[in-house]
Amino acid sequence: MGMRSRLAISAAVALAMSGGVGAATAMAAPAAPMVREGICTAPAKYSSLAARLSRDIKAALAGRKDYYALTVFDRTREVACALNENARFHSASVVKATILAALLRWHQETGKPLTANEKYLATLMITQSDNDAATALWNEVGQARLQHFLDLAHMSETVLNAGAWGLTEITAHDELTLLRTLTYPNPVLSNYSRDYQLGLMAQVIPSQRWGTPAGAPAGLTVHVKNGWLPETVGGWKIHSIGSFSGHGRDYMMAVLTENNATMAYGVDTIEAVAKVVHRDLNAGLPSAGAPLPAIPAPAHPSPDEVLPPSPPASR
Repeated sequence: MGMRSRLAISAAVALAMSGGVGAATAMAAPAAPMVREGICTAPAKYSSLAARLSRDIKAALAGRKDYYALTVFDRTREVACALNENARFHSASVVKATILAALLRWHQETGKPLTANEKYLATLMITQSDNDAATALWNEVGQARLQHFLDLAHMSETVLNAGAWGLTEITAHDELTLLRTLTYPNPVLSNYSRDYQLGLMAQVIPSQRWGTPAGAPAGLTVHVKNGWLPETVGGWKIHSIGSFSGHGRDYMMAVLTENNATMAYGVDTIEAVAKVVHRDLNAGLPSAGAPLPAIPAPAHPSPDEVLPPSPPASR
């Protein structure tokens, strides 16, 4: 399915998920015609923004020697960009956002609140990327409930790995789908669940706020989850997903990379993309603060999960 068709369907689904008396009427109304500008699409009145984003993202990636995939979505203007969006990568710790979302969905279905221990583990898993906490919740939720959440959220390109959560295969398309689910009312996650998870993603410790937040206006609320993992085949997997809101903004991005010789190289690739996305999406809007500085990768990084030997993710 092409991006134009995907966007039209996504817009209809979003309208349906918003509920209300006018939802059926809104779904029946024809979608605004979209235009393609390079790797981006937008309604005709924002075609120049789409063209600028496409040009600047490509320029930011020029000469980079890693393999990368990305998705960007500005909800207020319906501008979307995608590059290699269906390519699969081993998730590293980015999957922790999916683990928490699946846990929250499970509790919605049981009607029971999170226990004190689950809240403790969720906080460690998201804000500090704690591996033991992730493993405990991964095992508690279980493969069937994790897959149930993926099915409900229409994250059909994500492939769970029962042996190691960090080897779950993800795509930039599905990671954007997760961010959209977390940031807009829908039947999958309640407002409480979404607010709870976004609240934790807004409290990630400073040393792990590299990646997609680089260049965001300081006045925006930043929700982020990163992953970093070296493998014998495919080098360092370095990923960052983030959403940004406030001051009339509502946009998000996912950037996945592999074949990085070092963690720092992958972080640099992601932040090069993030800076131009933030710059372009905020150009011409009322100021929301100075751009956030890039946060350097640790000089001697430790893997975010110890993994058994494995083949590279499929594309």
